[in-house]
Amino acid sequence: MARYKESTCRLCRREGMKLFLKGDRCYSDKCAVARRSYAPGQHGQARKKLSEYGLQLREKQKARRIYGIMERQFSNYFEKAERMKGVTGENLLILLERRLDNVVYRLGFADSRAQARMLVRHGHFTVNGHKVNIPSYLVRPGDVIAVREKSKESPLFKEIAAAAAHRTVPAWLKSDPAALEGHVFALPTREQIDVPVQEHLIVELYSR
Repeated sequence: MARYKESTCRLCRREGMKLFLKGDRCYSDKCAVARRSYAPGQHGQARKKLSEYGLQLREKQKARRIYGIMERQFSNYFEKAERMKGVTGENLLILLERRLDNVVYRLGFADSRAQARMLVRHGHFTVNGHKVNIPSYLVRPGDVIAVREKSKESPLFKEIAAAAAHRTVPAWLKSDPAALEGHVFALPTREQIDVPVQEHLIVELYSR
């Protein structure tokens, strides 16, 4: 599967804001956006006025980069959101929030979505007692996400358990850091999704 292999910090600089792609580093003085708040590249410091299309494209790219997915997969999510009942833009964000790698991150069991994706890929998590190593797996209300028993004793997950105890979890999830276990109470609502994305611009882009 294709994946982005270049500098992650360039993505935040390109969008002109912190996308929190590198966990704790994004909160430190080492954050690239804090040090160089202009776009990367030779002409990054030039002031450019975006067209309507440019604004729509930037919102789509921002959402794609926050959740760490490639273009084709993002397009597939949009097509699925269109077929669902309700508002297409909100459906899109709800689908992205339901991804297993995102839920692991939201529960506080990873510093970033990228780390969550890696941990899921390596088979460290179960859903309802069954090992799932597919980051794009969509969770449902009632699902129980837990760290596998053999993984709980590793130094990494002991650090994660300590850090998770101090993290805020969205209302649609419940985290038990001591047990390294989380529960999905319900599907998230738009008000519970705190990503800085104007989803209506993404809908307008795909409606062209």
